[in-house]
Amino acid sequence: MSNTRVRGSATYWPPTGLLGRVDERDREVLLALGHGVVYPAGQVTIREADTSDFALLLLGGTVKVTAHAQDGREALLAVRMAGDLVGELAGIDGEPRVGTVTTCGKVLARYILRSELMECTKQHPAIGLALNASVVAKLRTATGRIVDFTGCDVLGRLARILHHLAVTYGRPGRRDAQLPLSQPEMATLVGAAESSVHKALRALRESGAVATGYRWITILDLDLLARIAAEAGPGGPAGPGGPPETNLSKHV
Repeated sequence: MSNTRVRGSATYWPPTGLLGRVDERDREVLLALGHGVVYPAGQVTIREADTSDFALLLLGGTVKVTAHAQDGREALLAVRMAGDLVGELAGIDGEPRVGTVTTCGKVLARYILRSELMECTKQHPAIGLALNASVVAKLRTATGRIVDFTGCDVLGRLARILHHLAVTYGRPGRRDAQLPLSQPEMATLVGAAESSVHKALRALRESGAVATGYRWITILDLDLLARIAAEAGPGGPAGPGGPPETNLSKHV
């Protein structure tokens, strides 16, 4: 099955996702695994603590990955889009689910059983290596978020998260990206109160870096967002000695 023959699927696979890490031949193998599924908006596809062992290869749409803290609050762990494999941890080790996966809109995917996924990685070593690399990349991102957030204010944390998502899922050559995130979801991603995120978003809007709508945020100026993120400290996208200050911290 070709990725261009899946109605409603993406035609560009981000290089960080599983489909973007393999060549065309192995991509065809992955796209033929399991069976196609279509989920409506708001559908829970994988539930935390379940013992199911399938994975979903996303072909179109966006999902959010959440988990519950000890105090009962829901934490948004990640956002995944076309080209990503979700649920692969249980698909690899057979252990209970560590998070819940919910669709943010209509989602197209391949529903792949653990046995089929494991057999595929045995028959196609390059796919197995790509799967390992994608899991490691997610771990690096999670670790990097902890490091980046140390001593960083809400504006800096939000700018870094939005920049990461835009770079990860945006198309090459485009300076804008649209992300399906509500303010409460952004608050859980950056680990801040919703009121603080509201102030940070206002500062980003006033700077011209982003525009916001109902459950959506559009990145208008990726370079500006990178400068704002870099201003928060040496771990930002621009790195040490990055671009000059944007003087947005006074807004938050």
